[in-house]
Amino acid sequence: MQEVNVTEFRNHLPKYLSSVFQGTGILVTSHGKIIARIMPPIDTHAEAVKKLKELRESCQVGDVMSPIDEQWDADK
Repeated sequence: MQEVNVTEFRNHLPKYLSSVFQGTGILVTSHGKIIARIMPPIDTHAEAVKKLKELRESCQVGDVMSPIDEQWDADK
């Protein structure tokens, strides 16, 4: 993550926003203290697909179609 002073950030805004667009986070500081963190947006679809792939490796699905010995009350 890149750290930049607020004045430098303001003077070169297009350059820093382009950097964020390419995936680099930026910490904006004022007098040595962090005042903002600018991060690229998260692709929620890609994150969900990644999580589902991880779950697929650890899940086990048994026989869900065969009848069981228990009586169901769903018809009532």
